[in-house]
Amino acid sequence: MSATGGGKAIIAAFLANMGIAVAKLLAWLFTGSASMLAEAIHSVADSGNQLLLLLGGRKAKKSADREHPFGYGRERYVYAFVVAIILFSVGGLFSIYEGVDKLTHPHELDNVWVAVLVLVVAICLESFSLRTAVGESRPHKQSGESWFAFIRHAKAPELPVVLLEDIAALTGLVFALLGVGLSWLTHNPVFDAIGTLMIGTLLIVVAITLGIETKSLLVGEGANGRDLDAIVRAVEDGPEVEKVIHLRTLYLGPDELLVAAKLGFAADKPLSAVAGDIDEIEKRIRAAVPAARVVYLEPDVYRPGLDPAPPTDAFVLKSEE
Repeated sequence: MSATGGGKAIIAAFLANMGIAVAKLLAWLFTGSASMLAEAIHSVADSGNQLLLLLGGRKAKKSADREHPFGYGRERYVYAFVVAIILFSVGGLFSIYEGVDKLTHPHELDNVWVAVLVLVVAICLESFSLRTAVGESRPHKQSGESWFAFIRHAKAPELPVVLLEDIAALTGLVFALLGVGLSWLTHNPVFDAIGTLMIGTLLIVVAITLGIETKSLLVGEGANGRDLDAIVRAVEDGPEVEKVIHLRTLYLGPDELLVAAKLGFAADKPLSAVAGDIDEIEKRIRAAVPAARVVYLEPDVYRPGLDPAPPTDAFVLKSEE
């Protein structure tokens, strides 16, 4: 997995979730708390999530072949989508089911102190996991960019997934602690059921959020505004091109950007000179945006006022203003 893949954060989250899952299951056996069972399933689901993310990172390293000439970089998006839709949704729906069952068949909690102790320890461990994820995400976050914007626009899916998982886990633990604590203080198991329903709702909301964001990556996203401007500047910094007619970009994977452009050259420029100019422009593009590993530049004769307009969904470039 590449440096942007968040391998350290994934491993930290996996180890934390495995330990927490075992502790929560034991606490559920001692207390009978539906919130503890929901949280245990949540941690088991999270552990499975991390394994899938690691598997996706491994599969994405496969070399390009005839069937997949642009490589397997999008495997990471596929596995992130599976994490979002299946595991989170299964955990959320199971928690909703447990909460409804506890509401219709309430029973007093036993050994509540065990559940409280486990939840407090779990909050400490999840806080460490979240701190690791934040620390590994920070270098990939643009200056001035909010964390919400980072989660929405990050091209490497692992870090946003782990960040949302850890935030959801901490929030779910607080819900469980409130449910168990209030049930203990009031001797009313309904609060435990309500805490379970809140955990299930939280997981489903996170699943939908991740599904929407990952779907956008699967469909295909282009370069952000900063990188797009850098590519245009790289093309226009030299004397070779008369005009950038139109430009398209597409992420083939989190670390691999495809750049395709039609460039207008002077009509009297020899073909050998155009070929050399394209080589120089490609070097400048890759230097400006290292992720631009696949570059296709189409030369054309620049005819002021006669060049066809770019497709309606093409980016509006500063060079066309």
